[in-house]
Amino acid sequence: MIRAQIILIALFALTFGFTFGQDKEPTEPEDTELYEPVPPQVVPGKHGAAPSDAIVLFDGTNLNEWISVADSTEANWHLNEDGSMTVKDQTGDIRTKRNFGSVQLHIEWKSPKEVKGKGQSRANSGVFLQGRYEVQVLDNNGNDTYVNGQVGSIYKQSIPLAMASVPSGEWNTYDIIFHAPEFSRGGNIVKPATMTVLHNGVLIQDNFELEGPTEYRGWPKYKTHGKAPIILQDHRDNSRVSYRNIWVRELD
Repeated sequence: MIRAQIILIALFALTFGFTFGQDKEPTEPEDTELYEPVPPQVVPGKHGAAPSDAIVLFDGTNLNEWISVADSTEANWHLNEDGSMTVKDQTGDIRTKRNFGSVQLHIEWKSPKEVKGKGQSRANSGVFLQGRYEVQVLDNNGNDTYVNGQVGSIYKQSIPLAMASVPSGEWNTYDIIFHAPEFSRGGNIVKPATMTVLHNGVLIQDNFELEGPTEYRGWPKYKTHGKAPIILQDHRDNSRVSYRNIWVRELD
């Protein structure tokens, strides 16, 4: 008898829109207004400059935030009078001294105005999040290559939604939202890394879920890791790519 009554009450509730274990529908506007937690105030930078809560990784004055990937010595790239730095061929990749997890990264780059090379040998570099996950830098203006390795690709994993480069020799911007992967205590992947990329303000990667590190050969495979540096690539083919105005906001 009691069971039958419970069933009847449940049917009545479902019929007339009642739910169990939940608050009733708010009836006043203030019932759905929240006043905490209060978000921190951030002063935005103008024209791509670093906001007030950012870590400035390169402002054109020095390479103090960067070291060589090969041997952790002082970064040996060219520091230019215009506030940029240029890859010094055959000196190797450089990385940040700091390690990062999930970040918002702003970086500006340009290929040389004087065009040399073709395919992957024309102004090739790359921005590696956590030293493993590459957004390709390449001069693709009138220069076809494999599309999962063209400018704006997440290398060998995701073709960009658009090719949004400015003319060769002019400054490009990448704004990257990167969420680091999460691993179990046993080292298994729990939550893959994701990446969103805007190239000159155009969405070219939309919350792409990475399959693992971006590999030149073979399939991507996750291996457990923690925070790690941002790397800029010396492709070792006289790429002459320049960078400026690099800053990051930690999202952890």
